[in-house]
Amino acid sequence: MPVGSITRLRCGDLARLENLLRSHHLPTEDCAEQTHNFCGIFDQDDLVAAGGLEPAANYALLRSVVVQERYRSRGLARAMSEFLINQARSEGIKAVYLLTETAETYFEKLGFSRLDRTQVPLEIRQTRQFTSLCPDTASCMVMTLSAN
Repeated sequence: MPVGSITRLRCGDLARLENLLRSHHLPTEDCAEQTHNFCGIFDQDDLVAAGGLEPAANYALLRSVVVQERYRSRGLARAMSEFLINQARSEGIKAVYLLTETAETYFEKLGFSRLDRTQVPLEIRQTRQFTSLCPDTASCMVMTLSAN
């Protein structure tokens, strides 16, 4: 089953994004204002994978990398993650942070390392993901992109 390339989501994709996130128990409360920060992979009109990169000053938050069950084991999550990390790198982002309850091992394989929430820059700690959408029990991880 062929799937398309990674594309930036538009406002018209909001319902598809929310449905995909909701079906995987990921937060949707701020999707309306964050849709432009998300990218997706479509199989015709079906959104089969998504992920976001929320900028915050010189940093970014990797958001909700998700793949529909039947499309897993095809490298879509890796492709999405690498695409977003490369986007951050090209924009001069110093580091990419994320919160996860289930995928620490996966993101460690991509080059992220765990860190205490108190070590996260204020700009990232002030995002809705950190303040209210993700539980305090979620693991915090970082990938440093530049030393500047």
